[in-house]
Amino acid sequence: MLRYIIRRILYAVPILIGVNLLTFALFFVVNTPDDMARMQLGVKYVTPEAIENWKMERGYDKPLVFNDGQDGLQKLTDTIFFEKSVAMFVFDFGQSDEGRDIGYEIKSRMLPSLAIALPVFVLGMITYITCALIMVFFRATYLDFWGVVVCVALMSISSLFYIISGQFLLSKLWHLVPISGFGTGLDATKFLILPVIIGVISSAGANTRWYRTIFLEEMGKEYVRTARAKGLGEHLVLFRHVLKNALIPILTGAVVVVPLLFLGSLIVESFFGIPGLGSYTIDAINSQDFAVVRAMVFLGSVLYIVGLILTDISYTLVDPRIRLS
Repeated sequence: MLRYIIRRILYAVPILIGVNLLTFALFFVVNTPDDMARMQLGVKYVTPEAIENWKMERGYDKPLVFNDGQDGLQKLTDTIFFEKSVAMFVFDFGQSDEGRDIGYEIKSRMLPSLAIALPVFVLGMITYITCALIMVFFRATYLDFWGVVVCVALMSISSLFYIISGQFLLSKLWHLVPISGFGTGLDATKFLILPVIIGVISSAGANTRWYRTIFLEEMGKEYVRTARAKGLGEHLVLFRHVLKNALIPILTGAVVVVPLLFLGSLIVESFFGIPGLGSYTIDAINSQDFAVVRAMVFLGSVLYIVGLILTDISYTLVDPRIRLS
């Protein structure tokens, strides 16, 4: 097991290097520091002096990958690539273009993002799997038919509709929860109720149908017919055998949301004014703060790779036929 984990971590290093190089090329080769300065300054006719001052204040005045003006190792270290990209591998994200510490902002905004993402993830998994199992148990009946219809209807509606409708009904019309904002401690609960409900409902259609498809595929396999032939009831077959054997595709789908547990939901946090990493990323994009965007892209890549490794390890816990060597 330990050898497998080490090998997977070593496999992840080239992937992160590739993501880092691609991000660097997009931000500093395709979109040069001079272009970044012009967009940040927001002036139609920007003087060369203003551009140079902006670059100097943020460390963008150095060569990209090789500095001829330095000696020895500083030819490589005293460059934009080393200071802005290589440092990310030790999670040194530096400062934003506005002068704030990106690492501190990520730490302070991670908890609000987790406060939304974790309840949505847990409640969503329970809700989607339960509804899918009920539809499969009553398959080929009106309950299954109308359940699929509702799922398709939910899939066809934009998440913005749920957000705006929820804010109008529960906040503006009925005054049950605040329309936006965030608090500390237990006071934050009232601000999280509506975003969590909307997060679960907005994904209910697609996820419930997906789990239903997985369970129906398992229902047609040989071990199910064998269990029925032994006299097991339909509910025992479904919950004891089908659900257990469907855990691998369920875990595979769950890894997709691992980065979102930390990075937060871009749309939900922005609409509800929650100071999480999702709204932090949106604000950075709107203000064209390239340092923050680069950091969030790299952090998302790291979290996704960590999720893949954890998923592979969890396979051995739900299926003893899988052995990691």
